[in-house]
Amino acid sequence: MASGRSGQSNSANRVGANYRRRRGTVTVNLPRHVIHKTLKSQLVAFYYNVPTCYRRARCTVTNEPLGTDYALACKRAATLNVLFDEWEASHKGLTVTRLSMPVTGTVDWLFREYKQSKAFTEKVAARSRKNYEWAMAEIGNVLTKSGQRIGDLPIKSITPRGADKIYERLTIGIKGPRLRTAEKIVMLNRKAWRVVHRLYPHEFDRDVPNPWVGVTMKNRVKRIKPAVTREQVYEFALGCIERGEPECGAAAVICFEWLQRPENVIAGHISWSGYRTASKPTIQIEHHKTGAIVNHPLEEKLRDGSVVKFYADAEAVLSHLSRRGMPMILREVEDGKAKPYSFSGMQKIVQRMRKEIGLPVEFTLDACRHGGMTELEESDLTDGQGRALSAHRTHQSYAGYAKRTEARMLSATKKRHAHRLANQMATSIQNDPFDAIQNESPLDSKSA
Repeated sequence: MASGRSGQSNSANRVGANYRRRRGTVTVNLPRHVIHKTLKSQLVAFYYNVPTCYRRARCTVTNEPLGTDYALACKRAATLNVLFDEWEASHKGLTVTRLSMPVTGTVDWLFREYKQSKAFTEKVAARSRKNYEWAMAEIGNVLTKSGQRIGDLPIKSITPRGADKIYERLTIGIKGPRLRTAEKIVMLNRKAWRVVHRLYPHEFDRDVPNPWVGVTMKNRVKRIKPAVTREQVYEFALGCIERGEPECGAAAVICFEWLQRPENVIAGHISWSGYRTASKPTIQIEHHKTGAIVNHPLEEKLRDGSVVKFYADAEAVLSHLSRRGMPMILREVEDGKAKPYSFSGMQKIVQRMRKEIGLPVEFTLDACRHGGMTELEESDLTDGQGRALSAHRTHQSYAGYAKRTEARMLSATKKRHAHRLANQMATSIQNDPFDAIQNESPLDSKSA
């Protein structure tokens, strides 16, 4: 139970809506194993605190700060208390009957702990989490020769040889070979084992804690993601405007011109507040995955007073958007109310518009961004210049987006040809016969 002085000067202690007033105090009921502390800022912070006797017994649930929001703290504490009860029952030798509660130390338990770790909640994008969960379920449901699920087996029972056999099983799907899927599952397992081993080392084999390290995977031809051209992007954008879907067309242009990830565009990470509002005409692009914020210049004023606009066509498309709120890309729900598109909802509109306009099936918002990245390479920009626009942190991640197009091949061939001609010219000059030293008279030459 946490309490603090009421009154205007200490209103910060009212942490959440679920509190009741007493005369002179504000009192809240804290969940089991939760304590509170008053910070220097006079805010009340909550902490999940496992009793010392259980920590000495190697309780798998660890202490954890819960923040200053009372409602969120209670929600997280409820989850941790369920985990604690499960561990306590297992520690006492009782049987855990709930299907949603995997036994501590099993593969299913490992995946559950991984999904609750910061490596998953903070590093895995929201749109990718369903794929991760599907991959975890896929390996958990693999059956052994005795008919037992892999997910029910202890972590220590998964040996390097066992991991190799599981990989071989995963390479064959219902529709045939699926090498890429099996490769992704192995990489996920490798990471999940590493993350959970760091938190609970006693649940893993001491000699080989991660059996997925070193799994030899079959060679495969890597599929190249499609990239669309500038002409296709603007044909699509103008077609969307004509058909009453300007937000869809603007999203494609933003992905192509300013290289923002589709999920960031749709989620509202490009806003009117970052468009031509600063002292210099720029558009602010936020890359939520990396945390980078790039202000792309939109125009330049020359010495003679003329103005060069860098993205005139793109700004013409943006001019058709209705300002329904702070984000640029919003859909109208009813009069005066708007909200962001769902990712799947926008994908459906893109595909419907693509069919009506007559563009190839490869046209997606992701292909628009890949097309913009490829155009950077075709412009013969240096690695540093290209990464300044795309906000990629490393050369490897930047280079992976640029496609080997005909224009890039032609540019490289011309440079190679020019280099060969220059070498031939230098060789011919070097091999010319030597007549005489400059300023030497003919008589001196003969006497020598």
